[in-house]
Amino acid sequence: MNGQKALLVVAGLAGMIGVALAAAGAHLPGGERLATAGNMAMAQAPALLALGFFVPTTALLMSISAWAIALGLIGFSGALAFHSLSGSAALSFVAPIGGTTMILGWLGIAVASLLMRKR
Repeated sequence: MNGQKALLVVAGLAGMIGVALAAAGAHLPGGERLATAGNMAMAQAPALLALGFFVPTTALLMSISAWAIALGLIGFSGALAFHSLSGSAALSFVAPIGGTTMILGWLGIAVASLLMRKR
């Protein structure tokens, strides 16, 4: 599976998990963390989908940045969901790392866009 196809799979999973977490957060008592995790996944899923469809495999910085967003999403939303569902704060330190990784991924998208040459 090439990188673009894998990114599309991650985008689809992010959308699916986002809907599920947002729904769980809306229906479970104290589900605010789940709702936040779901909303973050739903916000990133369309961007990852677009990046998977339109980023050429030769655009290394753009591809790395897209994967940084995907990995950051897993860390951020995963840590929030784990804390909410298990009651354990053992992985709470992962959420800010994931959030920072997403921020850096978005910065990378901006920088890569500025550096792209017109065809």
